[in-house]
Amino acid sequence: MSSASFIDPRTLESAKNTVASFMKTAFSKSNVSTTAIVCSAVVGLFAYEQYWYLSKKKSLPGPKLKIPIIGAFLDSLYPTFEGYMEKWKSGELSCVSVFDRFVVIASTCDISRKILNSPIYAEPTVVDSMKYILCPDNWVFLGGKAHVDYRRGLNVLFTRRALGTYIPIQERVYERHFKQWLDLDGKVEPYQLRFREINMEASLRVFLGDYMSSEVAERISQEYFNITAALELVNFPIPLPGTKVYKAIQSRKYIVKHFIESIQDGRLRMARGEEPKSMMDAWINALAEDEEEAKKAGKPAPRKFTDREIALTLLTFLFASQDATSSALTWAFQLLADHPDVLNRVREEQIRIRGDKLDQPLTLELMEASVYLRQVIKEVLRLRPPVLMVPYKTVREWPITENYTVPKGAMVIPTTYPALHDPVAYPDPDSFNPDRWGPNGQAEKFPKNFMVFGNGPHHCLGKEYAIMHMMAVVAQASLQLKWVHYRTEKSDDISIFATIYPQDGCIMSFHKLEEPVVASA
Repeated sequence: MSSASFIDPRTLESAKNTVASFMKTAFSKSNVSTTAIVCSAVVGLFAYEQYWYLSKKKSLPGPKLKIPIIGAFLDSLYPTFEGYMEKWKSGELSCVSVFDRFVVIASTCDISRKILNSPIYAEPTVVDSMKYILCPDNWVFLGGKAHVDYRRGLNVLFTRRALGTYIPIQERVYERHFKQWLDLDGKVEPYQLRFREINMEASLRVFLGDYMSSEVAERISQEYFNITAALELVNFPIPLPGTKVYKAIQSRKYIVKHFIESIQDGRLRMARGEEPKSMMDAWINALAEDEEEAKKAGKPAPRKFTDREIALTLLTFLFASQDATSSALTWAFQLLADHPDVLNRVREEQIRIRGDKLDQPLTLELMEASVYLRQVIKEVLRLRPPVLMVPYKTVREWPITENYTVPKGAMVIPTTYPALHDPVAYPDPDSFNPDRWGPNGQAEKFPKNFMVFGNGPHHCLGKEYAIMHMMAVVAQASLQLKWVHYRTEKSDDISIFATIYPQDGCIMSFHKLEEPVVASA
């Protein structure tokens, strides 16, 4: 089938001829009014816009015509999961147009992986608003060797040793929030925002330590809502006062200002030889050690990072982790409450690996021994992937399939949900079954489908950090808390706010677990 088989070439030719005829007639008269000129120009522009859209759309499923000027802007402003599903089911590729941006959406695993692994054709573009929010000179917008070199310098922050130093920091945050939940004395309420709060504080304390005041940390948590709200796939293109992007920029300025203050404090403490107590401290120490080693070896000094560069990098870590992990934690607690047999197995595993020391400090070694718990977290991420799509932009024309070439400058979007619900890789894909990741399951035989953390040169640097954080929260909660999920007709329906959440906000109550269940023999 040719790439233009669904669009009659005569339609395009007719559109061009109609515009030409209209313009010729309108301007052939000797006395042409201003109104006629304006109307002619508007009609001509609208007709050209349709021609532009149809010439790019060709055979792809999508709107037959573009809504003048805005296109599918309202759909992107108020996205629905059902709308996404409709796109994914319409074909391996589909399209929409928003303002002047033509968008191609990939729904299959193979094409999505192709996009993620083809830097010569496409590069990550985040969403249009993100360059305003994260700043255009942020490292995430680097490409080629510059990106690879910068990324290599960050690997030290996610080594096994580094992850081990973060866990005690996270445990202290968990304890504080668990106490807050218990202080509610079993009150039944939506817990989605509470899961967000525990995740936000854990991120801030791991990234920057305890040197930021609680008041500032709470303010940052509130300000970050503005950044989340500006994460629509396509936003209003100009950050005018009052728009979501404008508000997000002001919030970013506040966050970065306080990040820089913490970094300046950290440099002083590390210079005094104090023990590293955060990711920021570890990074500052590593930079100083690299500089000293280069000096001793007579080599050129390594790249130095300014306070602002470090602050913007930590902001991108927050950006990458906050909404996605908050979503995953919400679904994890809901799914475990709805599947008490799974929660019991999680609890039993924690009792078994800790022996007679249930209250021992949380360690990386304990988490590495939590084999079943890791299966549970992977299944949560598969069933309810927090990142549904990752926008890329084509840097040249791309014959992505035999039948379609993506235009240069188009947004091309790989999606994760269809691959993670492929019945070939995951039989009965809509069921919650952690055993599919165990020795008797087959999920591990299809690693290409598990694109939760992306793939290719821009895969998620903090993959293990995110998984370990989720495991640690659930491990501690399983031994200290019992929780009930109050199901509604909206519990399984998906709401989209940067990531995905239960539409009812995950209504729960928490109580103290007086005595953990003894592990079965």
